[in-house]
Amino acid sequence: MTARIERPLSPHIQTYRWTLTMALSIVHRATGIALYAGTLLLAWWLIAAASGPAAYSHVQAFTGSIIGRLIVFGYTWALMHHMLSGIRHFVWDLGYGFKANEREALTWGALIGGIVLTVLIWIIAYAIGGGR
Repeated sequence: MTARIERPLSPHIQTYRWTLTMALSIVHRATGIALYAGTLLLAWWLIAAASGPAAYSHVQAFTGSIIGRLIVFGYTWALMHHMLSGIRHFVWDLGYGFKANEREALTWGALIGGIVLTVLIWIIAYAIGGGR
């Protein structure tokens, strides 16, 4: 009888070498969770806008602060990254992009694209006067 090898019953984080694809799949889940919290901020903004100038000024004071801008910037990045990573998963669901070089290209595209889109959105927002 052969000796039994002790190993995890299913694939485990400690079994595999970390790759960017693995890390960004986890980040995709984390940004999905972050979008729930950010959507509460968006709902607060919309309710305040509908409630009148006093309520709206409170939200604007918060989002205009340094911490508020960091939160909104993070929400923007989470939204852009989650969208592009979702497109990456959709391409995989269609049965494409499984070769190593295609997987890497899709992953890098989602990572860099999320950052670039976030920065572009903020540049455009400041350019049209939204960052005052």
